[in-house]
Amino acid sequence: MDLWLKALHVLAIISWMAGLLYLPRLMVYHSEAPAHSDASERFKVMEYKLYRYIMRPAMIVAWGTGLWLAWSSFGFRGGWLHGKLLLVAVMTGHHHMQGAWVRSFARDERRHGGRFYRIQNEVPTLLMVGIVVLVIVKPF
Repeated sequence: MDLWLKALHVLAIISWMAGLLYLPRLMVYHSEAPAHSDASERFKVMEYKLYRYIMRPAMIVAWGTGLWLAWSSFGFRGGWLHGKLLLVAVMTGHHHMQGAWVRSFARDERRHGGRFYRIQNEVPTLLMVGIVVLVIVKPF
């Protein structure tokens, strides 16, 4: 049973990370498109569907299976696990920030330029590196 949950957990993480990495890239292009243009309207649909139908369910499944595995396999013990959970919590916060940006673009609010979203595109990557190192190396 745990192997099936691990497989589901990894699939959910892959889906969630794909969205976390792709959505800011869409926002780079969206921020450069004129408001109310055909391109802007297309980006709104793409961003909403990616966030609502791929990223959000993937995040929920990743959290659910991850918490179950942390409890059933490790009893929530281990410094590496606590570090991982902290980084995943930060990743979740970043996910919700991306959702706020999606809603902002949907209202045609342009609060940031392309450079901002290019930088934000790196945040999930850095968090992912930390999470993978903690899970594989278990340094503490």
